[in-house]
Amino acid sequence: MASTNVMSVFEELESEVRSYSRSFPTVFHKAKGYQLWDESGHEYIDFFSGAGALNYGHNDDRMKEKLIEYIQEDGITHSLDMASKARKEFLEAFHEKILKPRNMFYKVMFPGPTGTNTVESALKLARKVTGRTNVVSFTNGFHGMTLGALAVTSNESKRESARVPLEHSVKMPFDKFIDESVDTQMKYLRSFLDKDGSGIDKPAAIILETVQGEGGLNAASFEWIKEIEQLARDIGALLIVDDIQAGVGRAGTFFSFEPAGITPDIVCLSKSIGGYGLPLALTLVRPELDIWSPGEHNGTFRGNNPAFVTGKAALEYWEDPSFEKEIARKSDKITDFLQKMIEKYPALEGSLRGRGFIQGIRSDVPDLAEKVCEKSFQNGLIMETAGPNDEVFKLFPPLIIDDEGLDEGLRRLELGIRDAVQ
Repeated sequence: MASTNVMSVFEELESEVRSYSRSFPTVFHKAKGYQLWDESGHEYIDFFSGAGALNYGHNDDRMKEKLIEYIQEDGITHSLDMASKARKEFLEAFHEKILKPRNMFYKVMFPGPTGTNTVESALKLARKVTGRTNVVSFTNGFHGMTLGALAVTSNESKRESARVPLEHSVKMPFDKFIDESVDTQMKYLRSFLDKDGSGIDKPAAIILETVQGEGGLNAASFEWIKEIEQLARDIGALLIVDDIQAGVGRAGTFFSFEPAGITPDIVCLSKSIGGYGLPLALTLVRPELDIWSPGEHNGTFRGNNPAFVTGKAALEYWEDPSFEKEIARKSDKITDFLQKMIEKYPALEGSLRGRGFIQGIRSDVPDLAEKVCEKSFQNGLIMETAGPNDEVFKLFPPLIIDDEGLDEGLRRLELGIRDAVQ
């Protein structure tokens, strides 16, 4: 594998803030589907998928063709939020292929093309609609790196980076954080949020991830999610689902909350919604809540025409019911494999986390999850850790990975586990 000298340019010229180039110390050059190659021609299987921004893999042929065609015909690249053909066609496709088949109707807002910006817009709108200030978020939640999103994030090191007070947010325990019983958990939450005398102001919104990505792949039960929706209704708060990482098929269905049967007031999407890895974010809003004044939340790069083109092409995957069925089948394969690893390697002190294509193993052995990722990289597999102490190694294969690629990636992961526990 690559020696450290190939990283000298980055070490000398790039800021110390860089992160992933430290975890994966090689210079990548080419990528296709579920594979990457570095400058020396070494091949890697991608169980990272751009932290969930590449659910459809690298350089998808259909998206690439549409993008090249659009560029060659001098299609609009930058247009703020002016109407464009690409914007119109994406909106139509998203409504017809995603929302309508699910009996959903949301107005689509295009904030700045990042996950943290869709969260900022959701928080701002919830406060405007309700006239309230506080927002309830959850332990181990992560919602972005700008100040509003950091205020509802629980990760201590991320919050400290703000260097200013992060206010107007109340943290509550996520599902199973303190108790396994949904009834007990909800009594606790209601004692603070739905009773006088708690000292907590009625919140504008409750924001949650159904599967916490950076927080350690904690998957909320569908029963708990439904109870949170009911709590929000009872106290007059809006329910915001942050589906930036767990959405667009990553948790098994297009929206991660579909199996729970809830209807969020606001949904935040980014990462893979652009299909090709191009920046794009959507804030989905129930029509009656769409009380923005023109330009009240804006940004120079709100919307992204090339991403509209590739994002529209990506939605074609969801026209075929077999696509979602294959995600479910391969998810079961991942689950079975991880359970076998927990049994086969007791030194992991492991427990299963997540669901769908957002799964992993939590290890109670300090630094072992990081070591598994390091050893896996040496065996040609790219993956990362999650959790407040990096205690979970997580599998994020592209949704389009075939059985051959998935099996080979899992084989390399077992090598990494074996090497890490020796």
